[in-house]
Amino acid sequence: MRPVNTVVERFIPSALVFAVALTAVVAVLALVLTDAGPREVVVGWGDGLAGLLAFITQMALILLLGHTLAHTGPVRRLLRALGSVPSTPAVAYVFVFVVAAVASLVTWGLGLVVGALLAKEVAAQGREKGMRLHFPMLVAAGFSGFVVWHMGYSGSAPLTAATPDSFVSEQLGSPLPLSETTFAGWNILAAVLVVLVVAGALWLVSPRQADRVVQLEVDAREQDPDLDEEVVTPADRVDASRVPTLALGLLLVAYLVLHFADGGSLTLDVVNWTFLALVLLLVRHPFELIALTKNAASNVGEILLQFPLYAGILGIMTSSGLIQVLSDTITDVASPRTFGVLAFLSAGVVNFFVPSGGGQLAVQGPVLLDAAHQLGVDPSVAVMAVAYGDQWTNMVQPFWALPLLAIAGLKMRDILGYTTVTLLASGVVLAGTLLVVSG
Repeated sequence: MRPVNTVVERFIPSALVFAVALTAVVAVLALVLTDAGPREVVVGWGDGLAGLLAFITQMALILLLGHTLAHTGPVRRLLRALGSVPSTPAVAYVFVFVVAAVASLVTWGLGLVVGALLAKEVAAQGREKGMRLHFPMLVAAGFSGFVVWHMGYSGSAPLTAATPDSFVSEQLGSPLPLSETTFAGWNILAAVLVVLVVAGALWLVSPRQADRVVQLEVDAREQDPDLDEEVVTPADRVDASRVPTLALGLLLVAYLVLHFADGGSLTLDVVNWTFLALVLLLVRHPFELIALTKNAASNVGEILLQFPLYAGILGIMTSSGLIQVLSDTITDVASPRTFGVLAFLSAGVVNFFVPSGGGQLAVQGPVLLDAAHQLGVDPSVAVMAVAYGDQWTNMVQPFWALPLLAIAGLKMRDILGYTTVTLLASGVVLAGTLLVVSG
């Protein structure tokens, strides 16, 4: 894996630079392949920059709330309890992966953080038990759980398609219900199979020889932060009270119950309010909520900066007619049977340049949806092909690994060999699923 490590570590620039480069590439394609001139391209780009502002906020909130939820006291205590479960090294690697996968299916922001925190917890408790655990593989197993995030509750592609007035539902003419994507039987089965197959693969490649084990020699678990502020004034007593956050959390729960009782659907907004309600119910007081939010906010800035660029790219493609040109190219190559697999592979490649699932949907979704329409393929296949391709190559794309690696104190080259195994094992299941449902 050394050549791959070299490419990843030395030659792949930041996601922001990729977004700038992709903007230039799309602009050139519009000038060459359509009748649009420089003025039309620039205007289309500028008009598009603000086109996804609501979507940008929704994506930022998912990450912010997931990170905050992972650091609440009850979740951290749960992770400590889970850290004592594994009894052998092989079981430890599989256990960390499965827990991280379940957390990622709940929300991707939670899954990323839980994978790193649980890896450190298992490593520390394993060392106390005398187990020789390969720490880089524990971290790789935690990150590998992220390979199913887009099939779960916070999957941005299917949730966007299900949200009224989103750019996807506008293109389709109506929202695409989650019963046809996230909660479709074939997607649920695929998620289970991915977890089983990857767990088996990680079991097989886990280090068996003592000289290959790189142990965590010190206890690197994060200490519970001191989130209590000095209470001096009456205002401080309110901020240190359980009442405001609990009352607001219960109000949100009441709203969500009424929303679903009245036949409301699951959308990006509803998912975010679900996680906000959980956070409000789990924190002790506003002081803690503010501190956790400040800690999580540092992970959101890059997303806020990149998404307007993705919106600008979508603006160029829409205003110039480039979407139609690219979708015509896909329909010339694909058949109804092969469309899902080809769309999945293309999404895997695009993910290297647009590492955000929501951003990738904005750039690639309209093209694939139009091509699916021309080929007579169900739009759910196009939506989930973007979702599958995005989560698939995340295993060798460093963008989302960076927060987890920072928590674990490792570099991408330390885990890449194991996450490549996850890439290969999951790819077989994901491609096979789309081949079956396309037919």
